[in-house]
Amino acid sequence: MDGRLAPDLGDAMGVVERISRAIALGDTEFNPDDIAYEAARLLDAESPWHNARHSAGVVDQMTGLGPVQRFFDDPDVSDVLVNGPSEIWIDRGAGLEQVDARFGSEDDVVATVERAIAPLGLRIDRASPMVDARLTDGSRLHAVLPPASVDGPLMAIRRFTQRVATLQDLVESGTATEAQLERLVEAVEGRKTIVVSGGTGAGKTTLLNLLAAAIDSSERVVTIEDAAELSLPGHVVRLEARPANAEGAGAITIRSLLRSALRLRPDRIIVGEVRGREALDLISALNTGHRGSMTTVHANSPKEALLRIETLALSAGDTSETAVSRQLLAAVDMVVQIDRIDGGRKIVAIDEDVPRETS
Repeated sequence: MDGRLAPDLGDAMGVVERISRAIALGDTEFNPDDIAYEAARLLDAESPWHNARHSAGVVDQMTGLGPVQRFFDDPDVSDVLVNGPSEIWIDRGAGLEQVDARFGSEDDVVATVERAIAPLGLRIDRASPMVDARLTDGSRLHAVLPPASVDGPLMAIRRFTQRVATLQDLVESGTATEAQLERLVEAVEGRKTIVVSGGTGAGKTTLLNLLAAAIDSSERVVTIEDAAELSLPGHVVRLEARPANAEGAGAITIRSLLRSALRLRPDRIIVGEVRGREALDLISALNTGHRGSMTTVHANSPKEALLRIETLALSAGDTSETAVSRQLLAAVDMVVQIDRIDGGRKIVAIDEDVPRETS
């Protein structure tokens, strides 16, 4: 760390280094309250006109995400994107906007990533320049360092922000019509298997969460996610995948969790997103008494959604195209397509009769 808190404060203060030294010597505890107290004391004595503005910045730099911590704390921000130390973008729901925050150097970006992933037993360096992590609040962090990233370190944080609390909020926000809402609720209550399709940031997880909330509370639901974002009422069992640790061990895959879920006596299974070979296990589960299950997938249309699930299932390598196609035809009852349009989110299709021919 170089100790820079802001361009106008300069390097001379060395507040971060001095507090770090105090922690190393045992004079200050490494927790936000004690760091804030020590920072306020130093700044008040040496630069009181900067105290109010920068004491919080010291805490963020030492225990949080540095200059992007304030965006991480903003409930309206869904994405924080760092393209090197001087280019930071955020998304408040109306598209990406560049902000004036900046890191002091590339080393500061790397230090922030390391600080975020260290408690998770993960690491990132030139030998292993990419990392996926789920932060303690459920946010997902992905970082890439040189040489994999050509123009400096990259960091992307995706936060799960439930801006809408009920299905009716979808109508009020313009995401769905009353007729669409009625049709979706009937599908859930009628135990139809639903796939929610759309692009990144289209609102797939939010819609899935709201639809799943309509499941009768007497049913046992098992949720499986890369990062636990779903929050459902009723009888719910939550399973979460985990990447390998710094030694390359300890990974828990969605596919292994799906197989475990089948032994937990679920009435319905909800997979946060299908993106790999687990698609085959999901299709099998949907054809063995787990009607009314749900998942999401990245795709541009209902037809492409089913083709993508089929392709992912075939990547498992222990089945045939004909078998997968027939099982998928029997398994999925409805595909809901949600897209981002003019900064908002909108359900553009609810398809219960999607042609599933393979190419």
